[in-house]
Amino acid sequence: MLAPRSTVGSKGMSQVPSSQAVGTVYIVGSGPGALDLLTLRAARLIGEADAIVYDHLIAEGVLDLARPDAEKIYAGKQSSKHAVPQNELNRLLVRLARAGHNVVRLKGGDPFVFGRGGEEIETLVESGIPFEVVPGVTAAAGCAAYAGIPLTHREHAQAVAFATGHLKDGTINLDWPSLARPRLTVVFYMGVGGLAEICRQMIAHGLPPDHPAAVVQNGTTKRQRVLTADLATLPAKVEAAGIRSPALIIVGTVVRLQQKLSWFRPSSSHDFHREA
Repeated sequence: MLAPRSTVGSKGMSQVPSSQAVGTVYIVGSGPGALDLLTLRAARLIGEADAIVYDHLIAEGVLDLARPDAEKIYAGKQSSKHAVPQNELNRLLVRLARAGHNVVRLKGGDPFVFGRGGEEIETLVESGIPFEVVPGVTAAAGCAAYAGIPLTHREHAQAVAFATGHLKDGTINLDWPSLARPRLTVVFYMGVGGLAEICRQMIAHGLPPDHPAAVVQNGTTKRQRVLTADLATLPAKVEAAGIRSPALIIVGTVVRLQQKLSWFRPSSSHDFHREA
């Protein structure tokens, strides 16, 4: 059993009274995959935590930053296969904090961009648990940058939209008219399984079949793969290439810049933590 420790930093804005015996839950984003894209604050909190409840898509090597005696609990989610159901996970965070532990709830990307951070915090607020949120580089920004695809560009896109390719009920029932617009970059999270339907709907709601689109798999890491095509041909090319999750779909004419602006060479990337 871990011994209670004092909380690190200021209390979260939960607007509930905190007890000295109650730990703090830190909802932490680990970024898009590369360890050196982790924020300094996130790294410090991970190194000081009593318990770390972590997801599937966290930066490789990030758990090596934890204390040797820290409790590590896997709560990953893969294609509807949840190691710990969300409601049970929420209660776990409450139990750990009430036992006096400082808890890092470690997520891939950013906790508030398709990371269910808001759902978990609602439970913490209702239970009177102090919390803080530590933003992370969201996958859309990180993966697009490493793929050489600017999300906005004065000659291509004056707006960007993030959309989920997998709703809570398993459908892809999105506001397609608002997404299928010119001069807009749309990034679909968790959408590779429904790629054919996403491309079909974007064409059906007004975009031409030759509208540029791309898929970025394992972005920012040594396993990164980038495939560019158009809405009509992307699903078949992705299937032929064997691309699977984790991957992002980027739709927009900014994709035309990828070959010109590509800079990241996965084969020559390195892990700063292991070389330090």
